[in-house]
Amino acid sequence: MESLRSADGLELVRGVAERMLQELIEAEATARIGAEWNEHTETRTTFRNGHRDKTLTTQAGDLDLAIPKLRSGSFYPSLLERRHRIDQALYAVIMEAYVHGVSTRSVDDLVKALGA
Repeated sequence: MESLRSADGLELVRGVAERMLQELIEAEATARIGAEWNEHTETRTTFRNGHRDKTLTTQAGDLDLAIPKLRSGSFYPSLLERRHRIDQALYAVIMEAYVHGVSTRSVDDLVKALGA
């Protein structure tokens, strides 16, 4: 447990999370296209056309992901939400708690429960 709490352990968790998400994104793209990279099948609907970079901010740190681009059509992984930021949701929750007169200690507990 101590090694996971250290800087090296956090880097390990970040690396594993990044690799896992990247593999899931690639699998979803393959399912959408109907073929693996450089595979020719009758069910193929389009071709890959490179990747674009996406940085995902998590508690483990920033994850650098590559989102596949398609020659025709568009692709965005279902794992990620378009134009959604967690901090906007967090601010909305804090503002609503303030309007309803919730104590600062309860708001602090709520923020910790949300993972911030």
